Amino acid sequence: MIEALVGFAAFLALALVRVPMAFAMAIVGVFGFAYKVNFPAAAAMLAQVTYETGMNYTLSVIPLFILMGNLVVRARMSEELYHAAYTFLSHRRGGLAMSTIVACAGFGAICGSSVATAATFCKVSYPSMRKYGYSDALAAGAICSGGTLGILIPPSVIMVIYGIMTETSIGKLFVGGIVPGVICTVLLCLAVAWITWRDPRAGPAAERSTWDERLKALKSVWAVIVLFAVVIGGIYGGVFTATEGAGIGAGGALVFALLRRVLTRGVLVEVLLESARTTSMLFMIMIGALLFANFINYTTMPGDLKAFVTQFELHPVIVVITISVIYIVLGMAMEELSMILLTVPLFFPVVTGLGYDPIWFGIIIVLVVQIGIISPPVGMNLFVVKSLLPQVSIMTIFRGVMPFTIALIVMLGVMVAFPELATWLPKFMK
Repeated sequence: MIEALVGFAAFLALALVRVPMAFAMAIVGVFGFAYKVNFPAAAAMLAQVTYETGMNYTLSVIPLFILMGNLVVRARMSEELYHAAYTFLSHRRGGLAMSTIVACAGFGAICGSSVATAATFCKVSYPSMRKYGYSDALAAGAICSGGTLGILIPPSVIMVIYGIMTETSIGKLFVGGIVPGVICTVLLCLAVAWITWRDPRAGPAAERSTWDERLKALKSVWAVIVLFAVVIGGIYGGVFTATEGAGIGAGGALVFALLRRVLTRGVLVEVLLESARTTSMLFMIMIGALLFANFINYTTMPGDLKAFVTQFELHPVIVVITISVIYIVLGMAMEELSMILLTVPLFFPVVTGLGYDPIWFGIIIVLVVQIGIISPPVGMNLFVVKSLLPQVSIMTIFRGVMPFTIALIVMLGVMVAFPELATWLPKFMK
C-alpha cells in the first residue's frame, strides 16, 4: 500500500515538472516494479507490454475509428448534419446552439472523438451563431459541451480503452451508450433553453425553414445514417465484431470521401499522417499506463482498497457517488485518458465487487470524463475551443460551460439512479 502511494506521488511530481504523462507513468511503473522485484524483471515487463500493446488485434479498433473520423471530417458530413438540425430548430430561442448540440451528437456517431467534434463545430456552427447575435458564452459553451457527446455516443475511443482494460465487450459498451447519449443530448438542449429563458438576448431566434427545406436537408444526411446503421447495427446484430465494424466504418468513410471528390492525394496523405499521430499518442499513453498499472497491481493497493470500502458496509450507491466525485475532482486537474488508465484498475474491482454491471460502470466513466473535459482549469475542450476562437476570452468560455456542466452532472445522477438505461439494450444483442 505504501509503495503504491509513493508511486502516485512520484507520478504527480513528474507531471508537475512537465514530464509527458506517458513517460511519467512509464518511469514510475518500471522503477517501481524493479523495486518490488528486480531490474531484469522490470526490463522484461517493459519489452513485453510494449510488444503486446502494439500487436494487440483488438486495439486495432482505435486507429480505424480515428481514421474513420478524419475521413468524415474531410467529407464535410458535419456541415450537412448542422444544416439539417438548423432547419428544424433555428426558429427557436437558442435554436442554433441546440442545432450545434444535436449535430455534435450525430457527428459523434461517426467520429468517436470529443476533441475532433468540438474543433469541427468551432468552424461549422460558430459563424452562424455570431451572425444572429448569440453571446460568446452560449456559443462556446454549446460547442464545448456538444463536443463531449463524441465519446458517449458510439463509437467511442474511451469505451474501447475501458473495454480492453476491463475485458468488457466493446460492442455491448457501444450499444449501452446509445440511450444515455440521447438523454444527454436532450439535457444539454434543455440547458440552452434555460440560458435563453434567463437571458433571451443570449440566443435570439433565427428565421423559420419551410418543410421543403427541412426534407431536403434530411436527405443530405443519408450518408451519416447509413454509416452509423451499418457499423452499430452490424455489431448489435452480431454480424461482425467491434474491430471488424471499425474496419467497415473506415472503409465506408473512405468510399463516401471518394464519391464526394474531396480526397485528393495530398489530402489522403494528410489524413493518414494525422491519424497516425493521434494513434501514436494514444498508444504511448496506454503503454505508460499499463506499466504503471502492473506496478500498482503488484502492490497490495487494489485489494486493500476493496477491503477498506467493504469493511464499512456502505450502501453501493454511496460508494459509486464517492468514486464519481473523485473522478470529477481529478478531471479538473488531470488529462482524461491518463486519469482513466490510472484509476480504472483501482476502482473497477471495487464496483464490480458491489454487484454493479461493468457496462454500466463504463458509461459512468464516460460521463465523468465528459464533465472533466469541460471543467476548468484544464478541460481539454475548453482549450481546443479557445485555440480555434482566439477572440473569445478563456473566462467567457469558463462561464459559458457552467450550465452545461450542471446538465452533465444531472445526467450522471440519472445514470446512478437508473442503471438499466445503460444495460437494457445490450441484453438483446446477439
